[in-house]
Amino acid sequence: MKDHNQNLATFSVGRLARAFELSRSTLLYYDSIGLLKPSARSEKGYRLYSQEDRARLEQICLYRQMGVPLQQIKEILDLSGSGVAAILENRLVRLSAEIRSLRQQQYVIVNMLQNRNLLQKAGLMDKTMWMEILRSSGLDEEGMKQWHVAFEKQAPRAHHDFLAALGIGERAIREIRGWET
Repeated sequence: MKDHNQNLATFSVGRLARAFELSRSTLLYYDSIGLLKPSARSEKGYRLYSQEDRARLEQICLYRQMGVPLQQIKEILDLSGSGVAAILENRLVRLSAEIRSLRQQQYVIVNMLQNRNLLQKAGLMDKTMWMEILRSSGLDEEGMKQWHVAFEKQAPRAHHDFLAALGIGERAIREIRGWET
């Protein structure tokens, strides 16, 4: 028996998988969890996907690149605007925490190996390097303090994250963030 939507379906599992550089089994899994159901079936029972299905898969792949779990992707695709924004904002906050944690791990490794040269290799900067840059820009101790005070007033969370990214401990961060002009 022919599915009445078959004329809209233009992609086989293999063809759609190749178009997105996914495995065939990935699409079969997405079907099994209800994330991407084929629009039609051939007379022989093969899955057939429409342009609309292709567009949905494109969105799925975009959310996967952001690290959004499959269950949340399903929720996003089934929700309207405000629910989507909340899920993505939550993902952004979690990513920031993961990045902070990974940076801390990098500094621990550099300290354990007692090799500051590894900072540059890892694309990191520490407090000493940053202070050298500020000094070479003409800032003295008072100028650096004013710079931090302005940063704290303009963007407190970003200031905290910046200091943490320099490998500065929480106690010293609190002290720096408490400076006033």
